[in-house]
Amino acid sequence: MFSVPHMIVLFIVVLVVFGPHKLPELARGLGKLMAEFRKASTDFKLAFEEEMRNVERQAREAERKKQMDAATAASAETGTTAAESAEASSSQLPETIEPVVAPVSEAVARGSEETSSTEHLDATGKETSSGEELQEKVLNDRLNEPLHGEGHGRPA
Repeated sequence: MFSVPHMIVLFIVVLVVFGPHKLPELARGLGKLMAEFRKASTDFKLAFEEEMRNVERQAREAERKKQMDAATAASAETGTTAAESAEASSSQLPETIEPVVAPVSEAVARGSEETSSTEHLDATGKETSSGEELQEKVLNDRLNEPLHGEGHGRPA
């Protein structure tokens, strides 16, 4: 687009023409105009892609209907039932693949009230934390025993 020296010269010309007080308003207006343009182009792109998907879907449906009609005509000639022709045509059609949606628990931020309700579901985390807690408790008990015992000269 423009090189760095060209941008500097353009900035100086705009500064001289519009002045330092009007320049922020012009930049803000230009930014809003660019944002509106991007939004409009994104909306147009999404609408175009949606229409293309609709056209492709209609073409697939028309193809399936032709296959069903051909299968029905073939079954009428051979004398098979409609159920058998439907099974035969469905086996000829490509299978649709359902997307696999798996929950991702690591990416979800949780508050303290939500984590308490799901602690029973996190078995490995609970087992690990209970082992660490047990070790801490044993160490604390060992450290606190001489302090509470008699004859050490320290008040309890």
